[in-house]
Amino acid sequence: MQRTTTAAAVAALVAAAALGLAPHQAQAAPATTAAVTAAPSELSFHDIPGSGGITLKGNVFAPSHAVAGQKYPLIVLPTSWGMPQIEYIAQAKLLADSGYVVVSYTSRGFWLSGGQIEVAGPPDIADVSAVIDWALAHTAADADHIGLGGVSYGAGISLLASAHDPRIKAVVAMSGWADLIDSIYSGRTQHLQAAAMLGAAGYLTGRPGPELQSILGDFLGSRLDREQQMIEWGRKRSAAEQVDRINANGAAIMLGNAWGDTIFPPNQYARFFERLTGPKRLEFRPGDHATAEATGLLGLPNDTWANAHRWFDRYLKGVRNGVDTEAPVQLKSRSSGGYEGYPDWKSVGAAGTEKLALSDSEHLFANVDSGANGGILFLSSILDQFAQAPPIASVPLLPRAFAAVWQSGRYDEPRRIRGNVTLHTTVTPTKGDGTFVAYLYDVGPLGIGKLVSNAPYTFHGKTPGQAFGVDLELFSTAYDVPEGHRLALVIDTVDPLYIEHNPTGAQLTFSSPTTDPSYVSVPLREQ
Repeated sequence: MQRTTTAAAVAALVAAAALGLAPHQAQAAPATTAAVTAAPSELSFHDIPGSGGITLKGNVFAPSHAVAGQKYPLIVLPTSWGMPQIEYIAQAKLLADSGYVVVSYTSRGFWLSGGQIEVAGPPDIADVSAVIDWALAHTAADADHIGLGGVSYGAGISLLASAHDPRIKAVVAMSGWADLIDSIYSGRTQHLQAAAMLGAAGYLTGRPGPELQSILGDFLGSRLDREQQMIEWGRKRSAAEQVDRINANGAAIMLGNAWGDTIFPPNQYARFFERLTGPKRLEFRPGDHATAEATGLLGLPNDTWANAHRWFDRYLKGVRNGVDTEAPVQLKSRSSGGYEGYPDWKSVGAAGTEKLALSDSEHLFANVDSGANGGILFLSSILDQFAQAPPIASVPLLPRAFAAVWQSGRYDEPRRIRGNVTLHTTVTPTKGDGTFVAYLYDVGPLGIGKLVSNAPYTFHGKTPGQAFGVDLELFSTAYDVPEGHRLALVIDTVDPLYIEHNPTGAQLTFSSPTTDPSYVSVPLREQ
């Protein structure tokens, strides 16, 4: 058994993240079957048998001042995509110091763990149960009080595992997905930067399996003949498809995500949350993918992780800390501090809805970027999180040949947007296939628009020259529009975040028939 101090392990984590160490650069200790009796500031590394005979590289923290023969609640933490087993050690130590056995392991196919990357496939879910079995046999873990959690990939695996292993009593899933297809293929549009980043990170830090290689190639290659196979592959890896089993098992589920998550947008988490029938909590904050949890991974104060600890304490230890009596939906606006509580997701934005009429017909030439876009993966939403500086566009200067623009009047009082903005319009294409992206901007007195939300939409097999209706839900948000500003809906056909499907020479017309007027529906919190 190899031992190291927590401080040294945190330093190793920071170095690994900063330098992008290759898998062979981290060494784990030999396999051991000894009972874990680590000191409070130490951790032990282990080879843990996974499913199918592979070995998972893991580490264990024991409770502070553990008493021989006494059992303690168990928390299992699968690592995020591309991260090594030391990802969670700062939080694992804090949990162990408060009385948990904590086991973290590198997900299969990454770094020194065996197997290939299965993208939360059946082998990954079986690994969770295998790690629990090992922990019950080799640590002081209590079989009746088992929790699961993680960030990103670890979150997705945790939710899926709760559908298959009834021993799991509590789950904390941060910056994860419940619906994989709705995350990276929403609006029938490939989220290019998200998929490319995940693919590149997988190849750099692990061993993608043949199924992943094939699916990724088909996805990025826009293989429409393989679309249904890609969708079925994603459904098998989506907790939303197994919500009935999750509800039957009864685990207490806490979900956390960022408004600007460019990999797993928040809408799909909100829909999944509404279908859960057991104890549940939903938290949305400013930021991008995993940025809300990042400081907590380094052991710094972090409200996401603080609430995760409270959740585990309530449902694994029975501590009456009030987390179950608070409003189940907790939102932090991108524009102001503090949390707002709601009894459920449908109550968000239920105070009133403002409809902005899109009465003017707009005609666009496709395949030219107008300058309106959703920003850059990670960077844009991080700037919004820490500096309230989302992507901007000069709305008056957007070229009208390539961007459709509708604006509201100036508001004489603030508008507090909460929830899902929706677009209803009529589109007439000159080609059978096409893509457009809708953006909602907060426009100031000088015409500079700050991005409030956006979403892509792709169609295939339409009849050229024949109009069809579109209902598009933009990504969920919480944004305060200042007094004196106005809202603008902008539509164009090119965005670096997405793969577009506009043939050469394609044109789109957006109209508002008298029998079916076009509009944007904006959900508002009470003024």
